[in-house]
Amino acid sequence: MNPVGLISMQYARPFTAEHFPLFRRMRDLGYDFVELLVPEPGELDLAETRRALDDAGLGVVLAARVNLQRNLSSAETEAYRAGIDYLNYAADCAAALGAKIVGGPLTGNPLVFAGRPPQPVAEEERLARKERCINGLKEAGDHAQKAGILLAVEPLNRFESDVLCTTQQAMELLDAVDHPAVQLMLDTFHMHMEEASIAEAIRLGGKRVVHFQANENHRGFPGTGSTDWVDVCRALHEIRYQGPVSLEPFRRNDDRFGVPFAQWRPPHEDESERLAASASFIKSHLTLTEYRR
Repeated sequence: MNPVGLISMQYARPFTAEHFPLFRRMRDLGYDFVELLVPEPGELDLAETRRALDDAGLGVVLAARVNLQRNLSSAETEAYRAGIDYLNYAADCAAALGAKIVGGPLTGNPLVFAGRPPQPVAEEERLARKERCINGLKEAGDHAQKAGILLAVEPLNRFESDVLCTTQQAMELLDAVDHPAVQLMLDTFHMHMEEASIAEAIRLGGKRVVHFQANENHRGFPGTGSTDWVDVCRALHEIRYQGPVSLEPFRRNDDRFGVPFAQWRPPHEDESERLAASASFIKSHLTLTEYRR
């Protein structure tokens, strides 16, 4: 069965040693692994974190934090080089923690939520940006492969990236990179905005999909939105997906007019029951949709 995990930001950001007791709580709620942000230098002692994960019986995958200063898409040599160096650092962190995957928008160039609106791109720059991403991922892929790590490139919705938004675009990029350590990550939240059919996009990703985020259209708890989970999980079975499935529920509990929601915030109440139900919900769908009658 696919391991099902919970993203650490559900509880705390930044995630530090004081939050290690949450590992056991996650395990008790039915989760098999935790998805941690790649720690910035000094945030976590990697050996200590690995021991805490092992003690709790919890696996781990990592999520990269790109920005404009470490950016494979950048025409600025320093930022481009920093983007490659960061992915190398992320792979090293993963190896030290016992993780096998570093996922996220590895191509860089974050948009609105990084404080930068989208801008038109000339065709020459579009092609140059693509070439930078290809070359950068190839180089980072070499380092990751030596460390035994897979880099999973994630398409984001149009409001968060102007580089990679759809599975089709990701497949074009990965075909050009053509590196065994550089594969695909999909997130149903972004797919709701950018794909004509989530199931068809999963089938398109096929064997390249190595990390999957099962999120509702509104980022709430699975089963509370409009996602067709039967369709999604059947598509995962069709591509014989056996990798990790992580959940990233950021609930809305304040519907007052004008309250912004484009940011992370910690929970204001105990969500254990709903988090446990979410893990059970996804595991049940993954199990039951293997059978079509």
